Amino acid sequence: MTETTETLEHRLSRIHLALEKEQLEKVDDVLSDLEPAEVALLLESLPPAARISLWERVPGEIDGEVLLHVHDEVRGTLIDDMDHAEIVAATTGLDTTDLAEIFEDLPQQVAADMLRSMDALQRSRLQETLSFEEDSAGRLMRTDTIAVRADVSLETVRRFLRWKEAVPDNTHMLMVVDRDGRFVGVLPLARLVANDPEMAVADLMDSEVDSIKVTMKSTDVATLFQTHDLTSAPVVDESGLLLGRIIIDDIVDVIRENSEQALMNMAGLDEEEDLFAPVMPSAKRRAVWLGINLLTAFLAAWVIGRFEAALDQIVALAVLMPIVASMGGIAGSQTLTLAIRGLALGQISRTNSQWLLRKEIGIAALNGVLWSLVVAVLAVLWFDSIAIGVIIAAALVINMLAAGIAGIVIPLMLKRAGIDPALSGSVILTTVTDVVGFMSFLGLATVFLL
Repeated sequence: MTETTETLEHRLSRIHLALEKEQLEKVDDVLSDLEPAEVALLLESLPPAARISLWERVPGEIDGEVLLHVHDEVRGTLIDDMDHAEIVAATTGLDTTDLAEIFEDLPQQVAADMLRSMDALQRSRLQETLSFEEDSAGRLMRTDTIAVRADVSLETVRRFLRWKEAVPDNTHMLMVVDRDGRFVGVLPLARLVANDPEMAVADLMDSEVDSIKVTMKSTDVATLFQTHDLTSAPVVDESGLLLGRIIIDDIVDVIRENSEQALMNMAGLDEEEDLFAPVMPSAKRRAVWLGINLLTAFLAAWVIGRFEAALDQIVALAVLMPIVASMGGIAGSQTLTLAIRGLALGQISRTNSQWLLRKEIGIAALNGVLWSLVVAVLAVLWFDSIAIGVIIAAALVINMLAAGIAGIVIPLMLKRAGIDPALSGSVILTTVTDVVGFMSFLGLATVFLL
């Protein structure tokens, strides 16, 4: 257990105990030492009643930042507990990008009043940000970019910065634009400070800089930051006009959210699932995928029912049958997980999917032969029947080959259909391995043993 985890658990225990004993001063002491993101994590770690009690003790000046860091579902419950004036006060100090993230979760009347209270520039920036797709670079970008022209001197830029008196946080370079506002490069602040004031920006700027289209998917932006080791990048429209910038802090949030989404989707859950949500809404969400799984289970049961005569006569088939389905399921899950990861990272395309499919078929064949021999020997020793050993070995090879193929083909087909493979791939794969496993094993047994 890491020190960070121990600290979180210790704080959570202290908060929970203090709330139960109504020792509000101790609650305030703990909160005073925490960053907004840490407060958000504590709120997500408490049952509903304790969560509301803690939320009422959070200092008003950090309410907005805390709302930014909690999951959507938790944010909704906290906003429901706030009155109109509290919501307006909490969101007033947020910048455009942060406000856009929670704006659509606000009550309609509060959102309308907030728009009316803004000046024309703030309102225009917020509406422009909200016009972009939710998972796009336009939603991620910050509009606090400082842009300078390429044809001015460093001294002119310095005077401009002195006039502004401050630069936005996490600014280590200035964006350089032409007369029409189109992005042409960046000027690192270190070069601005260290060189002759009479030199032109064009002489020192970097023109070979990655720019990001405002419509680019946030996952693709994260990949670009990772592969190019970026700390910030300009955002432009289709004509190259500079619109804003994205910094590494924003990308860390995207990576975290994508990781949580992939993990939750593998279990058929929403990435915003509240761990401490009430029983009824949680049960309803999970019931959907349980119902889907039940249908696939009945399909597998129907296949087994087609071979009732064989099962009645040979008890060994019923004993060994789960082994075939289980081995295929594990093999398929391994391939499926790798394929989903490859798709998420953009590593799989039409040009290499055929090679990958052949590779997985080869792996399935080798492992199928290896473990079918092991299972066959055990089956012969157990039931004293060479025929059963041969049949289960053949069924294992067939099912593991089917699992390897399905593990690649299913996520590719779902991706092409616009469905998240992590959300439904495992359910479909389980159905395939169960049906193929039972049909091959019981079908071969029916043909050769009866």
